Amino acid sequence: MNLLKLTVNQWLREFGETNSLIKGIAFLITWVILWLPLAIPIAKRLKWHPSQPLTSQQKIPLLLSLYLIAPLIVWYAGKFEGDSFRDYGISWNSNFLISLLVGFCLAIITIILIFSLQSIVGWLQWHRENIGKLLPIFLPLLGLAIGVGFIEELIFRGFFWVELKQDYSIWQTGIISSGIFALSHLIWEPKEAINSLPGLWLMGIILIIARIVNNNSLALAWGLHSGWIWILSSLGETELISYTGKASIWLTGSQKQPLSGLAGILCLLITGIILSLLSILK
Repeated sequence: MNLLKLTVNQWLREFGETNSLIKGIAFLITWVILWLPLAIPIAKRLKWHPSQPLTSQQKIPLLLSLYLIAPLIVWYAGKFEGDSFRDYGISWNSNFLISLLVGFCLAIITIILIFSLQSIVGWLQWHRENIGKLLPIFLPLLGLAIGVGFIEELIFRGFFWVELKQDYSIWQTGIISSGIFALSHLIWEPKEAINSLPGLWLMGIILIIARIVNNNSLALAWGLHSGWIWILSSLGETELISYTGKASIWLTGSQKQPLSGLAGILCLLITGIILSLLSILK
């Protein structure tokens, strides 16, 4: 027993000295392995097989089960590395909540701006008669957006950001962590997400800029991420917009993958410019 304990402790010490990217990949693998005992029975109950496309009704329970265990895994990994949630950018105070709200509002404003411009040039149309559909799903979608935004920021702009900075420069860290963030979306909808990979990578870079601008707090990035998820899922579920077909999908993006088009990229670039101005004005 003592020999086993010594062997494990020695392995942990050696692992702690390995490259941070390898440790990050090990974190993701461990996360998935620990999720499988929850995922398998849920998938069976939902009658879903990995070779089949996911419906919204199937995706949400699987996503929730994966994300609910994430904070515990991040906490344990941080304890092993000597980091805390504060190091990852989480600090519960009034400034944090204000930045969270600012990010959320900024996300909504930028998306409404881009969709309004597309409406003016005739690329999409609004269906105001469907606005009533928003009321029953407003709070569930808001809660889901805040939860998903928090977990993804905690992992990719929190844990990965802190870990990778130990071995890489800031820009290398941003490029690598944003690449991992983009590739992670292939897990759920690989065929649909593959065209969005450049946009998802740029989204990761913008969210890193938000963390840097916000004095290494995740609040602004979390607000932006959650706001984007909420407004896009709300518009999609209520069918408040539809594309007219007058422009190529490479310009508008698709209904489910807005970052596959130049309009989505433009939304991110506008957000990046605003964040840069905020940095200058500080």
